[in-house]
Amino acid sequence: MTKVGIVGVTGYTGMELVRIILSHPELDLAYATSRTWAGKPLAQALPAVKERTELRISLFDPVGAAGAAEVVFLCLPHNEAMDAAAQLVGLGTRVVDLSADFRLKDADVYEKWYGSHSQPQLLTKAVYGLPEIYRDRIAEASLVAVPGCYPTSVILGLLPAAQGGLLNPDSIIADSKSGVSGAGKEPKADLHFPEVEGNFSAYNIAGVHRHTCEMDQELAGILGQPVSITFSPHLIPVSRGILSTIYSDPAIAVDADGLVDLYRERFSSEPFIKVRSIIDPLPSIKDVRGTNQCIIAPRVDSGNGRIVVVSCIDNLVKGASGQAIQCSNLMLGLPETLGLEDMPLLP
Repeated sequence: MTKVGIVGVTGYTGMELVRIILSHPELDLAYATSRTWAGKPLAQALPAVKERTELRISLFDPVGAAGAAEVVFLCLPHNEAMDAAAQLVGLGTRVVDLSADFRLKDADVYEKWYGSHSQPQLLTKAVYGLPEIYRDRIAEASLVAVPGCYPTSVILGLLPAAQGGLLNPDSIIADSKSGVSGAGKEPKADLHFPEVEGNFSAYNIAGVHRHTCEMDQELAGILGQPVSITFSPHLIPVSRGILSTIYSDPAIAVDADGLVDLYRERFSSEPFIKVRSIIDPLPSIKDVRGTNQCIIAPRVDSGNGRIVVVSCIDNLVKGASGQAIQCSNLMLGLPETLGLEDMPLLP
């Protein structure tokens, strides 16, 4: 058993990590922190784990964390994770960071979207935690930056088409819908139940959402040229799940069956990617709820030849904590799927 720790255990991503780790056959949750719950049993903060662990919550101490755990998951807000990560890496502990602090490789880009970066020397050392692209590098990494939830759905949704030279980089539009948990656990007036229930709203459109630059960075790396994606996020009245519908004018003509074949070939060895053919139903968020799966349906608009891809994930699992465990499995030389093979929660 490998001892692991969670810094920021009572947020949604920390809670999801607890759920997965306590059922994982090779991980032992040995360290957990929270400013609010320090000194109290984890089961007091998360009553569902009462019969599963006697662990007590601590205040974060890098030396204590490094002594207790071989891998530490950081579930801290942006701008707070960077110093904790630097301290832990300096002590020889491997880190999986779920914030945005190490996703972007350019410190100037990070500053534009998130503010100043106190550990810019680690930006190029960190590995972007998308196993479907960076599997070998993740396995050797000391610091992994788990992708954002929206970028996970969009990048995976476009990956085969991008690698196959089918995308026009100036025409990509991603229209994404997310459950409310994507905004985090901290109470916000516009996320209260009376505001969200029965509602459906767009937010941070026209290039002002911070995940846009992350998509641009990764897609540009795949295509080998600059990309400026149009990204439009929306909030839907469900607790979890992301469904992205992505559009691009084709760089070359492609037919529907050929596009599906391209996706199936590219993802044939990927344990968590499921491709649906043109006769299969389009994916919905209930198809992935509680799982580390990404279900993708590539289509070609019969009227105009445009590529249309539907990509669906659970924002807290494949979009955050499940992907973090997938990365840690690789880092520890464990089977990549270990602890992550749950069926979707239905209905």
